[in-house]
Amino acid sequence: VCNYTVPVFYTVPVFQTHQSSASTRYGSVADSISAPEPEETTTVISSERAYVTVAILCYVNLINYMDRYTIAGETLSALLLKTAYMLFICSFIVLAPIFGYLGDRYNRKLIMIGGLTVWVAMTLTSSFVTKSYFWLLVLFRALVGTGEASYSTIAPTIIGDLFSGTKRTIMISAFYIFIPVGSGLGYIIGSYVASATGDWRWALRLNPILGSFGLLLLAVFCPNPSRGASEAHGGNRMQHTSYLEDIKYLLKNKSFVWSSLGVTAMAFLTGALAFWTPIFLDRAQINQGIQPPCTAEPCNTTNSYVFGGLTVVTGILGVSLGSTISRRLRDRVPNADPLICAVGMLSSAPCFFAAIILASTSVPATYVFIGIGEILISLNWSILADILLYVVVPTRRATAEALQIMVCHLLGDAGSPYLIGTISDALRSQLNTHEWKFRSLEYSFLLCPFVGVLGGLFFLMTAVYITKDRKEAELLATGRYHQLT
Repeated sequence: VCNYTVPVFYTVPVFQTHQSSASTRYGSVADSISAPEPEETTTVISSERAYVTVAILCYVNLINYMDRYTIAGETLSALLLKTAYMLFICSFIVLAPIFGYLGDRYNRKLIMIGGLTVWVAMTLTSSFVTKSYFWLLVLFRALVGTGEASYSTIAPTIIGDLFSGTKRTIMISAFYIFIPVGSGLGYIIGSYVASATGDWRWALRLNPILGSFGLLLLAVFCPNPSRGASEAHGGNRMQHTSYLEDIKYLLKNKSFVWSSLGVTAMAFLTGALAFWTPIFLDRAQINQGIQPPCTAEPCNTTNSYVFGGLTVVTGILGVSLGSTISRRLRDRVPNADPLICAVGMLSSAPCFFAAIILASTSVPATYVFIGIGEILISLNWSILADILLYVVVPTRRATAEALQIMVCHLLGDAGSPYLIGTISDALRSQLNTHEWKFRSLEYSFLLCPFVGVLGGLFFLMTAVYITKDRKEAELLATGRYHQLT
């Protein structure tokens, strides 16, 4: 069927027949075949329950991102609160690979329940910490990463095992549309609650209440589908390999590597935008004399509201548009998905450049170009998740999600807010006027369009390899290994 040979790290799968099913081992060193694992019981999941499961996972994803960006909506206490956020991202980076390993080998539902229980407890506890015990707030917010790391690495793999083909694309789109929606609502709700109560801690207390409801729904209604069930339709059972073999497989999967680098560039942009856009626009308005400087709480949170609402709207439009374009082009253009991502990233770069330059004269024009840029970036969210699911074999998907999350946060949104802020501080070190506060942040923000171009190039590289890598993953998942040669 294909004109390429099997990479050296694949072996001939071993099948163990139990009634009508088989067990496949793949990805190990040639000629080293271990004893097959006992077959797990496969339960048929109704389509109604599958749709309910996706709805619950979407709800929890919404709450996750609301909580993550609730702190980002604050302005006056930016240094303290954003330091807590950075520690949360660091714990997320460390914990994601651990949950990726567990998610490929153990009961995924129980892992998510355990992680989300810690998330609810730590988020609520952190809201009662006073400013004098800031180190305790940092610790609790770091532990919040336990829940998000477990959920973010595992939930997409469950959707991948419940649906395949076009239905999977639609369900993944529904799941990922709540990333920008939750992020935007986090800004809006965080700013509103903090302004209404006069205390940012109340903004952190709403999310655990909503999260507890999601945790209950997850425990009662969500199944733990067999890995690869949607591809093999219950007829092929794949065995696990060592973690080292899993990592080697992923590093040799060129589509996974290049798309992960593209995701990292996206994360860099979204992280920088999320933390600095409201502050940047506040400084622009102060520089133009539209609003006075904020010297005491509560500060003007208009830009947080507007940016949050813009993120919600553009996220819905972008994810929906990207998913629709992908479904219509995929059958005619085999590498359409990474090409769409490349176009989105490359086109967003001039939009963000224009937004940055226009901020000194017209904040409304800046919002227009930020909105267009966010739509173009949001084209990629669901497509990238779908790419990972179809270029990686089912029993390595949680590890792949974890590795991608670790890289994109480590080199992306964990560092971009700090880098932008550091450059801005360095530029205004000798001149601390309101105008130069704005100009220094404006100049440091110009790094973002260049990263957008770089991300587009990464996705173009993904397009070169994706057809081959997708075919390999499909044939291995269905046990048709002999068609690889």
